[in-house]
Amino acid sequence: MTRFTQLLALAVSTVAAAGFAVVLLSAADAPPFGPADKAYYADEATVNFVRPGLVFTITKAEISADGTVNVWLKITDPRGVGLDRLGVDTPGPVSATFLLGYIPGPDRPYVSYITRTRTGAAGTVTQATGENTGTWTKVGDGEYRYTFATKVPAGYNRSATHTVAVYGSRNLTEFDLGTNYDDAVYHWVPDGSPVKVVRDIVRTQSCNKCHSDLGFHGGARKSMEVCNLCHTPQTPARNEGVTTSMQVMIHKIHYGANLPSVRAGGKYVVGGHDYSQVVFPAPAMACKACHEDQKVSGATQSDFWMTKPNREACGACHDNVNFQTGANHAGIPQTSDNLCSTCHQPRGELDFDISIAGAHTVPIESSLLSGIRAKINAVADVAPGRSPTVDFTLTDRKGNPVDIRTLTSLRIYMAGPTSDIPSYVRETALAAQGPAGTGRYFWTFAAKLPADASGTWQFGIEGYRTTTVLEGTLKQRTIRDYIPNVIFYASTGGPVQPRRTVVTTENCTKCHYVLEFHGGNRNEAQMCTFCHNPNLTAGNPAQSWNYSTMIHEIHSAEGGYPGILSNCSQCHAGNSQNLPLREGLLPTRNPQAPINPTPPATNACLSCHNTPEAWSHAKANITALGESCSVCHGANSTYSVSRVHAR
Repeated sequence: MTRFTQLLALAVSTVAAAGFAVVLLSAADAPPFGPADKAYYADEATVNFVRPGLVFTITKAEISADGTVNVWLKITDPRGVGLDRLGVDTPGPVSATFLLGYIPGPDRPYVSYITRTRTGAAGTVTQATGENTGTWTKVGDGEYRYTFATKVPAGYNRSATHTVAVYGSRNLTEFDLGTNYDDAVYHWVPDGSPVKVVRDIVRTQSCNKCHSDLGFHGGARKSMEVCNLCHTPQTPARNEGVTTSMQVMIHKIHYGANLPSVRAGGKYVVGGHDYSQVVFPAPAMACKACHEDQKVSGATQSDFWMTKPNREACGACHDNVNFQTGANHAGIPQTSDNLCSTCHQPRGELDFDISIAGAHTVPIESSLLSGIRAKINAVADVAPGRSPTVDFTLTDRKGNPVDIRTLTSLRIYMAGPTSDIPSYVRETALAAQGPAGTGRYFWTFAAKLPADASGTWQFGIEGYRTTTVLEGTLKQRTIRDYIPNVIFYASTGGPVQPRRTVVTTENCTKCHYVLEFHGGNRNEAQMCTFCHNPNLTAGNPAQSWNYSTMIHEIHSAEGGYPGILSNCSQCHAGNSQNLPLREGLLPTRNPQAPINPTPPATNACLSCHNTPEAWSHAKANITALGESCSVCHGANSTYSVSRVHAR
């Protein structure tokens, strides 16, 4: 038992003797923490004493005749055991701020009862805000009543949906458990009728596909419901004077660099932050990336982006439209939202029409494309010194054979061994032959496998057909109808060993919606491994374009990643970020790196942790025998990758 553990055990017994709550947790009754949480790695004595985590639960709210608002709140750990908000009876003081607002009518955003004035470059403005200056009354173990300092005005609408929210934090930094955050909301109708009018367009889980774990303004605002209560139409930024209304601000931030106003040379600045360089990782027209279907997200108003068009939401992205004059709106002035849906119906008869869904059709998803699908049936002659023959089939999305002569491009790749790919071969295969009308073709590589080839080799297909849709109309456009990449593995002898899976396409498309790199030719994560291998360098001066180097550097660039950089598992599959790495990996050629070639683990980690200190540390732990990274950073080590990235 360490000295710290002894002292902690003594503290536990002392606290218990004083009558304070101590809940002992066994390994079988552990709190719900995972490898991404610091608490997951805490010893049992610390967890028993501190009971880390923070959960707010609002159980009731009411408005008195004089406008006084009371809310009943539980403050607990993740197992539901009460916490002392002052941090006296239980470790870690809890701070809390409350929001209060109402929905003035169907399809309308919130109006906040709590406001403040702020003076800045735009003058003095009134903003929605929260409060923490009310009165607390303890009513039980971890149970409190909070009485708002703000009163609801006389004559308020008792039949409107009202919402109270709380957000806050619990400071456990002295126990090396960081700061815990949570928020909660409660909806009710003061006249006692059931809640029918809601604001439920985008759910938090949809945001967290990219953002990992929402935590804005310091970390405590963790849900869209809480964001909606402050980011109301009544709230302008004090310095720029622009609105911070949710439906305007969010659209503009995410569209950033593609806003017509920005492309014309302007900037989008709000709250002191310049979002003019933000590039949305999904296609700009992919509203569904955030506005996920109700069956996926659970949001009851998930289709509002199609069914409830309005000038504020649409004009946020299309910010070169002047609704008052009709400029860039087909010359049609629009003085209200009443007739928006007359022209812009949810769905029209054709893709790319002026219906909401039509105008936001992602080109590769257009129903006007027949689509192309490829399948590798087999690969023959995968042997040293031989030229492999790829047997593949081309069909449309309905399964009908596709004539290879109708394609614009078709290329077949070969690389190996899959233990780690040093180089690749790519050949144009438009001249492949096969039985007429079957869609089945055969391509024999001109290149041969090396005389010493061994292990498993991977083969892949990419290609597309340039297709013109709505030809002869004003909506005519040309689309690259690309083939979803396919990968096939074949062995030179012995069992087939596919290349290790580090990331998956499914993880990439959580943010990117669809992968369309290099003109859509590379649209599956594993396809990227052919070219972006440890020996690939490019640029002037030359630098590494190895997969792990490139992806880590791109995503860790300042302002380039919307999620939490320490959350490796958001991209990595199967804990592939953990050490030790698979044996047989090649070092990375990188003329710009302090260590060139760079050993595999060093290259992967220092692509993010790119500092002189980190490189010096790595160099000191690399010998002629190899890297010793996993001694300290292995999966079960004190400074494991998961542990040092935990929050």
